Amino acid sequence: MRRRSSRCFNTPSPKYALTYNSLLECDRSRRTLSSLHELTKKDLLGMVEEVEITRPLGRRPKKAAQRIERKSTQITTPGASKRKIRIEDEITVADLANSMGVKASEVIRKLLSMGQTTTIQQKLDFETASLLAGEYNYEVQNVAETVETILESDRADDGAMEHRAPIVTVMGHVDHGKTSLLDYVRKTRVAAGEAGGITQHIGAYQAEHNKKKLTFIDTPGHAAFTSMRARGASLTDIVVLVVAADEGVKPQTLEALAHAKAAEVPVIVAVNKIDKPEANPDRVTQELSNHGLVPEQWGGDTIYAKISALTGAGIPELLDSILLQAELLDLKADPNRLAKGIVIESRLDKGKGPVATVIIQTGTLRLGSPIVSGSTFGKVRALFDDQGRAAEAAGPSMPVEVLGFDSVPSAGEVVNSASEDAIAKKASELATLARKKQDALKNSRMSLEDMYKKMQTGEVSELRVVLKGDVQGSVEAIAESLEKIKSDKVRVNILYKAVGGISESDVDLAAASGALIFGFAVRPTAQAKAAAQQENVQIKTYDIIYELLDEVKLAMQGLLAPIIKENVLGQAEVREVYNITKVGTVAGCFVKTGKIIRNSQGRLIRDQVVIYTARIISLKRFKEDTREVLEGFECGIRLENFTDIKVSDVIECFETIEMAQAVSS
Repeated sequence: MRRRSSRCFNTPSPKYALTYNSLLECDRSRRTLSSLHELTKKDLLGMVEEVEITRPLGRRPKKAAQRIERKSTQITTPGASKRKIRIEDEITVADLANSMGVKASEVIRKLLSMGQTTTIQQKLDFETASLLAGEYNYEVQNVAETVETILESDRADDGAMEHRAPIVTVMGHVDHGKTSLLDYVRKTRVAAGEAGGITQHIGAYQAEHNKKKLTFIDTPGHAAFTSMRARGASLTDIVVLVVAADEGVKPQTLEALAHAKAAEVPVIVAVNKIDKPEANPDRVTQELSNHGLVPEQWGGDTIYAKISALTGAGIPELLDSILLQAELLDLKADPNRLAKGIVIESRLDKGKGPVATVIIQTGTLRLGSPIVSGSTFGKVRALFDDQGRAAEAAGPSMPVEVLGFDSVPSAGEVVNSASEDAIAKKASELATLARKKQDALKNSRMSLEDMYKKMQTGEVSELRVVLKGDVQGSVEAIAESLEKIKSDKVRVNILYKAVGGISESDVDLAAASGALIFGFAVRPTAQAKAAAQQENVQIKTYDIIYELLDEVKLAMQGLLAPIIKENVLGQAEVREVYNITKVGTVAGCFVKTGKIIRNSQGRLIRDQVVIYTARIISLKRFKEDTREVLEGFECGIRLENFTDIKVSDVIECFETIEMAQAVSS
């Protein structure tokens, strides 16, 4: 047997060699050196706290590459904070693919599966890019400068909130007394000056009750002004739903209620015209309770007030209820910041220029302040309250007429004051660019060539319209109503809509595009009349909105191809067939239903299958020609260019009628 050395470092071990410190630990545990040959690695690690395992003695060292344990390749993904792609409104397919670390061809295939054909350099909008990046667990952030970011950075809110007046919207069906109610509150007579006896404009007024102010918005009740009522509901704190006690709940009553519910604002019901002999307030309460407006007396939470806008009965109690509801809402705003409000109405005044009726939501609007609303901007030149008095400033909940815009702002647009003219101008420019992009996207859905081809083949027919009105709200409401007139084969295309009288430029546009000009509460200038006569352009003006809509429907019916309707006149059974020389085949028939008329259309039916359709060129009663043969009589019938007639066939006589297609709204 080979002699073993007493030195541990020269002692061969089956698998491992130990360091000097390890051997000392072994001695402490009273282990002999010889016993170490039989220990495994696991045993050694359990015996000592620190074991340094070196290469086996007597063996050649292995290369470093062999000692390294090979690991499989791991795919690393960016952290959640890094998986964001920042763009400015748009990004090309190539850039998006590069940002996500995928091949552009894969992105294009993904877009194809989503139904969008693209090229590698085509730009994707923010919505498309966000949807596509979401497939790869990326988030797209739009870092482009917008109107909101510019104006928000310009504001400084110090948090000094103060109580403000409630903004109350008066809604209801047409002619139920909404404006008359406000007339009594404001001690004015507005309704008498309205065309057709209905409110055609939206207005904002401020009143005072028990030394507290209330702001009222009067919305028109006609169904065509749905969008205007919706705008009022989105701005309001409390809705007063006016219902006539003698007529009860009407369609526009429920429509107004739907807007109020969508705005999630409390509703106070004002049952008007209780002084009329036929008034029945209990019926109104019952009908509205079926729609969720349960009165407090019945265990609900809706306040009902019985009033008469004519005599003023019950109106003070109604105002008390409004103030009580406002206290519960605890309405507050910061008057010490830059102003923000909503355009309620806008118009072009001959002496004042662009005028906008604005309700301030927060902040204070002052004379000389730069202002911006959509794509229009300017500086406040004058402020007037609802009674026409000049004002130096307008605080929260105050309705005010604003002069100083460079053009007429759109009704429903947000108005913001800025600290500098440059900020207002920049916000206006960004809004203009955003609107142009939207218009370009809308117009790109169908090219002029495609439209022309479709019209040539009869697939598309248009009623083109140039629309002018006295105020922006009326123009918007009419345009929306026209677009709701539905038909499968004809549509309304509003080429241009604006506030103001009908001018020569409007006539030029209509002449170039073959359009009609509709004017609501406006008239053409003398030059426009002359140009219209010269260019053969039709100008139609209206003062009542539903008259305009009815005439548009008739005009669209004139454009529609007529419906071909078939009218069956009668049927005759073939009982004998005669072949007459120099005449042809004649069917001896018995008229079973209706009548058979000469020169009308006839079809031969055999075993319930139509065999042939042709004109009835000959009809005889005995040997005499006749114009028609009635039910229960025999006759001889000859069809044009057809001889294959058999006994028991049926000859059906019919006519076609052209009917004008109707359109729906």
